[in-house]
Amino acid sequence: MTPSDPSPIRLDPAAVAEPAYSEGREKLLLFMQNRLGMFGLVLVVLFFLSAIFAPIFATHDPFQMDIPNRMSGPTAQHWAGTDQLGRDTYSRVLYGGRVALQVAAIGVSVSLAVGLLLGMVAGYGPRWLDNLLLLVFDTIRSFPTIVLALAAVALLGPSLNLVLAVVIVTTIPGYARLARTSTLALKHTEFIMAERSLGASPGRILLRHVLPNVIGPLLILAAMDVPVVVTIEAGLSFLGLGVLPPTASWGTILNEGYLIIRDTPWPVIAGGIPLVLTTIGFTFLGEALRDVFDPKLRKGH
Repeated sequence: MTPSDPSPIRLDPAAVAEPAYSEGREKLLLFMQNRLGMFGLVLVVLFFLSAIFAPIFATHDPFQMDIPNRMSGPTAQHWAGTDQLGRDTYSRVLYGGRVALQVAAIGVSVSLAVGLLLGMVAGYGPRWLDNLLLLVFDTIRSFPTIVLALAAVALLGPSLNLVLAVVIVTTIPGYARLARTSTLALKHTEFIMAERSLGASPGRILLRHVLPNVIGPLLILAAMDVPVVVTIEAGLSFLGLGVLPPTASWGTILNEGYLIIRDTPWPVIAGGIPLVLTTIGFTFLGEALRDVFDPKLRKGH
């Protein structure tokens, strides 16, 4: 009598996926329990919706002038009043959000990509290259943003592209330094040394093993950098170094409102409120994501 052949072991795909699914569900529940994080998420969603669908939500053309009702307070026709040319402040604030979203989306994404690449190269490359890149990062960080913007305006003149360039150049070192630190921490780990001993190229190691472990903290930093970028754009436009009138921008709205603040405070109020709410929203959201995805901070609570 021969023993029957053992049946092959079959892995249940649902059981294999269960740990990852449970971990993701746990992080989602932790985030939903963070009231400030949920409040920040609501503000961020409102920011995106108001900017993307500004032509739908706006009640007037942002360039349309109503001279008889200029510098008026909130009315049924003009919900946030009008500026010195009679333009609807509410509609201009919505269109100003589109400029802020454009600068934030392009500036942060390009800075994140370039900083991530340079940081990984600095952390994994030879010592001389690391020192050279660190020197470049420190040199850029030594220049205040406004000083760099003034120098660029003197050469190129104010424009939205200039704002984007200043934002990208000044924010790259932050992402690069964080990526470099994380790469250095992973460089001598056992699984990286095993891949190297098997003949894996540096590019493969960086893309397959370093990148997945580095990108998380950088995304959290990017979420917290969005209000910084929006504030830089508004500040440069307020000083006349960024977006120029008649283009609607939160900075230009504040600049024009400041000139007539003794006659009507509504342009300053309407231009300042979305700037404050956007800063609060992305700050709360970034801190909540940091608490959820950083195991050390989560254990500390």
